[in-house]
Amino acid sequence: MSKQDTLLREIEDKKTEFKTDSYPMSIGELINLHKNEELLINPDFQRYFRWSNTQKTKLIESILLGIPIPSIFVFQREDGIWEVVDGLQRISTLLQFMSELPEVEDVPKKGKLVLEGTKYLPHLEGMVWEKENDEEIELPNPLKLQIKRSKLNLSIILSDSGPNAKFDVFQRLNTGGSFASDQEVRNSVMIMINKETFTWFKNLSNNEDFKNTISLSERLFDEQYPMELVLRFIALSEYNYTTKKELSDFFDEIVEQILREPNFEYQRLEEKFNQVFSIINNILGEDAFKRYDGNKFKGKFLESAFEAVTIGLAYNMDEYNFPADNNLFKEKVERLHSDETFQRYTGSGSNARTRIPKIIPFTKDYFQK
Repeated sequence: MSKQDTLLREIEDKKTEFKTDSYPMSIGELINLHKNEELLINPDFQRYFRWSNTQKTKLIESILLGIPIPSIFVFQREDGIWEVVDGLQRISTLLQFMSELPEVEDVPKKGKLVLEGTKYLPHLEGMVWEKENDEEIELPNPLKLQIKRSKLNLSIILSDSGPNAKFDVFQRLNTGGSFASDQEVRNSVMIMINKETFTWFKNLSNNEDFKNTISLSERLFDEQYPMELVLRFIALSEYNYTTKKELSDFFDEIVEQILREPNFEYQRLEEKFNQVFSIINNILGEDAFKRYDGNKFKGKFLESAFEAVTIGLAYNMDEYNFPADNNLFKEKVERLHSDETFQRYTGSGSNARTRIPKIIPFTKDYFQK
């Protein structure tokens, strides 16, 4: 069989794994499906509200002006319930504007959506769906009806699609875009395959010792970067990384391995994680992963320092006698930043793909007692 024939067969075989349907549905119908719990949006996939008020207003403006809205992707479960795979921000914006947004535990409560004026519709300024006092301006009823009757296109991944169909679709829709970070996509995959694994990672990211040692912006917290740091520690301390693949692809593969492994050692790794960050927090606190200039730690969080300090300690932890060796360990961390090898592989122009294969063997030797 020729290579061309083999390719044609591969395409036909894979196409059967993606069974889909598509049809338009009014926003009013979509809202009712959600109210009846026939359409589910899982807040664990991402935060409900990553959109700004301006982005939300632009969605309402687009609907009023008849500007096409991207399709909503849903997965149809065996019980017929639809799970939103892509479109969370659009649907939650509509729910908020129409005062139909439910309160969800651990998701910040959002108040009424007050629209802004736009380039094309400046008089949207201050409009709400339904006013509660004389200070508010209610959207005219004809426009409410227009919104309810406006249709969105739904793309439905049917339940008899291949087992990885909804995960592949979600990843391809979101990877590389502004909608979700790489880690948010991984989180969603974990939730859909095995939510207990997601909860395990989430609990580790909420460890107080861990949180005290990282100094991150609100944006990085929103993008689930602490979860990626947990994964980075697990992946680099337990698996071998080579330059044959991008680091993000490596992390994706590790998540897949963990999800497929029925005997993954959750308890052992949790104990290891807790012990490592308890020691680091006790000795260095929020200075742990900042640069040491010879006198003090300063600046922002450094991935390279995180990798070196955590993996170095994890590999050599049994050699130390804490707390008696606290000062010894602290001195090693301070000297790390002036070490020629560390500077060579973490300086200007370095990247994770070239850095990590050099830094991991180095730090395992460097942190020997």
